[in-house]
Formats: sequence, structure tokens, C-alpha cells
Amino acid sequence: MTHVAAVGPASWELCVAVDQQNESENLSVTIRVSGDLHIGGVMFRLVEQIGVARDWSDYALWWEQKKCWLLKTHWTLDKCGVQADAKLFFTPQHKLLRLRLPNMKTVRLKVSFSSQVFKAVTEVCRTLNIRRPEELSLLKPVEDFVRKKKKKDTKETMLEEVINLDSPTSNSGSLGSPGLYSKTMTPMYDPVNGTPASSTITWFTDSPLADQNCNILALSQPISSSEILTQMYQPRTLIDKARLNFGWLDSSRSLTEQGIQEDDLLLLRFKYYCFFDLNPKYDAVRINQLFEQARWAILLGEIDCTEEEMLMFAALQYHISKLSLSADSIELTTDGETDEIEAALSNLEVALEGGKSNRILEDITDIPKLADNLKLFRPKKLTLKAYKQYWFVFKDTSISYFKNKEAAHGEPVEKLNLRGCEVVPDVSVSQRRFGIKLLIPFAEGMNEIHVRCDNESQYSKWMAACILASKGKTMADSSYRSEVQSILSFLRLKNTNTTNTSQTSTNIENIDIKPECFVSPKYAKKYKTKQLACRILEAQQNISQMPLMEAKMRFIQAWQSLPEFGIAYYIVRFRDAKKEELLGVSYNRLIRIDIATGDPVTTWRFSNMKQWNVNWEIQQVAIEFDPNISVAFTCQNASCKVVHEYIGGYIFLSTRSKDQNETLDEDLFHKLTGGQE
Repeated sequence: MTHVAAVGPASWELCVAVDQQNESENLSVTIRVSGDLHIGGVMFRLVEQIGVARDWSDYALWWEQKKCWLLKTHWTLDKCGVQADAKLFFTPQHKLLRLRLPNMKTVRLKVSFSSQVFKAVTEVCRTLNIRRPEELSLLKPVEDFVRKKKKKDTKETMLEEVINLDSPTSNSGSLGSPGLYSKTMTPMYDPVNGTPASSTITWFTDSPLADQNCNILALSQPISSSEILTQMYQPRTLIDKARLNFGWLDSSRSLTEQGIQEDDLLLLRFKYYCFFDLNPKYDAVRINQLFEQARWAILLGEIDCTEEEMLMFAALQYHISKLSLSADSIELTTDGETDEIEAALSNLEVALEGGKSNRILEDITDIPKLADNLKLFRPKKLTLKAYKQYWFVFKDTSISYFKNKEAAHGEPVEKLNLRGCEVVPDVSVSQRRFGIKLLIPFAEGMNEIHVRCDNESQYSKWMAACILASKGKTMADSSYRSEVQSILSFLRLKNTNTTNTSQTSTNIENIDIKPECFVSPKYAKKYKTKQLACRILEAQQNISQMPLMEAKMRFIQAWQSLPEFGIAYYIVRFRDAKKEELLGVSYNRLIRIDIATGDPVTTWRFSNMKQWNVNWEIQQVAIEFDPNISVAFTCQNASCKVVHEYIGGYIFLSTRSKDQNETLDEDLFHKLTGGQE
């Protein structure tokens, strides 16, 4: 009896496969263990048995059958539930991954395969010098994202070039480097394009980017050939657009748990469309990558825009590519110019906050109101558009309209409460059309009303008031004036200068412009190359003096002004509904959309949300809104966790404030996005 006690707990043989990285086959090692041995002890015995002197610090155990990492080294095998039949794999946690960035460049770098994706993305962004990593995530590409090339001898496209950031000196530890910015030092930045002056690069030699040109991710490179656009996936319908969004990875699980293998290709993208604290001093890479994501979304038709808007975007792209290629834009400017640029950029700040203002205190005693003659039209089937003039009064978050100004003391013809409505611009500067389409929710769906203004000034005031009212804010809110300015500057950009047409067409021969690289293939087909080049150059006259960084910010701002901006589509089936519908997820609302017509049916604001959760058994997301509205749906083209995480992620981002430092409350993120798994 004494003899058995001396032996201790029952021991067994555990077979572990060891990743030999550079070898083609894994090494198989068998060690004798007992249930009370902790994970750290297992790893120690493995290393002892292998007998090779090397740095094993990044290695950890992956349990194949259970699809989980054994990272709690103080837990015993019994506590983890590991028995003799367990297939364990001893492998490095950081492995190479190919990431296609928003600018369509592919970088190869080491990423943590064992951390939750949220944390892995934070590490990647630190390496790439992108602040606010919580706005980005990883996406599996659509299978036919790049169509198969017909000819074998086609030249290598820009999508196949890989920037290797895995320098021989960098190991897993270097991913914790501060990248190219530091909180304690204020680097000297080029005030025009925001890239660090070359001397600052020497402070951060442990970042893989320091080995290469630090401008590589902060500078925009023009598209070399329109073939690149035609090769790529172009969504034609809203259902196609929904396909773009089903591949988001689960932020609370690791890459390995989601079946991602070493050297796989993933897309790094801005997922949440509320861009916080965009600062040209520190965000050269972030602003450039945002501009690039906007540019590709417009070129590939992922977001719709009018022909007039497409020409404005083309002119800005052409201007940005010209400045990016010229050496002058990289040179330092004088202090006077710096102040002017900083002033211009600070005017853009509120507009680029994703429509969020941190100063919500309103002066209750004096809420401004608008009153003016506007034209109104209610679309009914089989009727021609007939606008009729009324006297409109905008007060608080409501519009009332009367037969005429004199009748304004009595009862209005109708009073419309705009809280929670959809506001869609219907504008053509060239045709002098300044319309606002209001889709106002009521019990059975949406009430559609068209309002027409006379000019830019009137339109910008009423449009800004409608946008704020839809969010439940009045014109007393501090963001009203900047919203008006933002709309006005957007209209000015669209106003192409026609006075220099003859001069432009005579100069066209001497200018190297590939117009089909600046517009989507849909618009490129409509015009002859020379015609298109002329129109882009005309539009560029308006902005020819604009500095590079401001042009990028203007592009982002114009993208944010598009009606479809920031809406991620999913195919869903609502509870008790017979057919599939679309759900649009935006930074402040959910939109129920008719799949056949693309028209919004109902809108629900996050600000009215009481609670939301997931029934994992039937994969159903259920949400309750005030006043006593409950919505439930199942996802048809993605895991319900993907949609649930989108909603929780936007709620999480709305908790950020300027007075916080850059540390993130990861626990709160997982609590809001986890769906009480």
C-alpha cells in the first residue's frame, strides 16, 4: 500500500506535435504526465525532451479537437479537461499573415494567432502606425474579389505586390513597438501631408516600418491601369453589397479558432464608420488609408453616387495623385502656411466625427427656428411630380407647413416630427436642383415627403436642421453651424467651373491623365476618354490650390455626405415575415429595407434601444426599442454574431470621449458585442 502512495496520481503518455517552422514535417514528442501537472509544466517537459536550445517563449499549446488555446499556464491538465486522447500542437503564437490594406497594398507581417482578434488588430495597427484600432477589423475576402485573369502572361497587378514587414531583426516582441508615433514625444510632422520628418524615424527603430520608407502607407499612389478596376469584384445590387459584409471575423475569438492558417490573406478595413479624433499631426497613415477605402468604395460601386459627385471625387483624386507624385508636397511649408492649413483642417473636424458632437448641452431658452417659402411634393403612384409652395416653419425637431405666411398663426396643414427619420439629399448643382427627401417612420412603414429649396444657402440651413432633427437634436446644438458649413463646402466642390472649358480642352494634349482610373467603370463607359479628361480637369480648377492633406480630408468628408455612407447590408428574415429582407446597420441606426426596391421600410435609432440579445439555439437577434417596439430577425448570409457585434461595437464606440487617453476598455467591448454567449 505504501508503495502505491509513493507513485502519486496516475500518469499517462501524452503525444504532442511540435511545429518546427522551417521543416516540412512536425516533430512528434511523447511525454509522461499526470492530471495535476499544469500547462506550464507540460511545456517545460516538452522543451526538455526536444533538447534544442532556442527561444521557445512565443510557443503555446493548441488543442485541435476542442479548437482552443491552452494559454492559462497555471491550470492543470485535469482543470482543462485534457486526457490521453487529446491532440495537442506546440506552435508559435505569432505567425505570418498577409493583410490587404484599404489602399489595396498587401503587407506580410507577424500577427498573434492566439489573441482575440480585437487585440490582434490593435497590435497590427500599432505596427502600421494607425491610431484608433477599434474602428478597424479583419474581413475574409469575397471568393471572386479578384476575378481570375484570362491570360497567363498578364503583368503582375498591384494586388499581387507584397510589402514584407517581417524584417529579420523583428521578433514577436517588436509588435509591441510604438510604431511611428509616441505619446511622450511630439515628433516634427510635415504640415502638408502629415508624414513624420525623416529624423523622427530614428527614434522608433524597432518598428518593422522603420526599415522601409515610412511614407509607404501615408502616401497615395494612383491606379496605374483601369484593368485593375475591371478585374475586381464590383457589387451590382444591394444583395451583392450584402456579400461584402458577411466575412467579418469574430472579434472575441482568435484567428486559429476561426480556421485562419499561416500566410492566409485577410482584408484590414475600417469597419465602424465613426472616425474619432482625426488629427493630421498624428494620423498621416490613418487619414490616407481612410481616403483609400473611400476611393475604392466609390470606384468599385460599393457606394452609389451621382454623376456630378463622381466627377467631384475624380477631380479630388486627380489632384491628390498629382500632389503625391510631386516632390514639392513633401517639403516643409512655412509657419504662416501651417497656421492656415491647420485652421482649414480644424473646420473639418466636427464633420469628420461621424456626425457625433461631444457638446450636447443646449440653451433651452433660445432654440432657433427657420421659416421660409419652400416647395413640397408627396409621391403617389402614377402621378407626375407637382411641387406646390407652402410656408414652412422648422422648430425644435419638427417641420410644420401652412398654406401661406399669413396662415402661420393658425393650425398647420401638417406637422412632421423628424426624430428618427431618414434624410436623403436630392441635389444637382449643375441643374440648380436642391431637394431634400424625408422618409418619416410611422407604424405601417415610411411616409415619404420631398421638399425643394431655391438655392445653396437655403438648402444647407434646412438640410442641416433636418439631419440634426433626425438624431433628436435641435438647431441650438453646437454642431449645427459646422453641419451647415460642411454642406455648403460639399456643394461648392460639386460646382464644376465651366468658364475654363476652352482653355482646358486646349491644354488636354499636354496633360498626362488617365481619366478612366478616376471614375467607376460604369461612368467610364458613358464618355469618350478625351471628354472625361476635360470634365475632370474642369472640376479640378476649383481645388487646384488645396493642400494635399486637406484634399484627402475633403474627400473623406464628401464620402460621408453620400446617402449610403456607412451602411453595412445583411440579408435577414424578420420574425413572422414570409420573405427575406435587407437590414442596413449604420453608426446610429438600423434600417429595414425592401429587397426588391431598395427602399427603406422602417428605421430604428440606437438611442431608443433598451436592450438586445441573441438566442444562439435559433440564431436569432432580438432588440427592444422605446416605446415598446420589439424586433427580431435571423441572418441568412452570415452568423448572427457578426450582426450582433456590429450593433454592440457601435454602442461601444459611442462611449469614447476626448478626455480619455488612448487606452481602450476591452472588457466593455466584449461585454457589448459578445451577446451573452
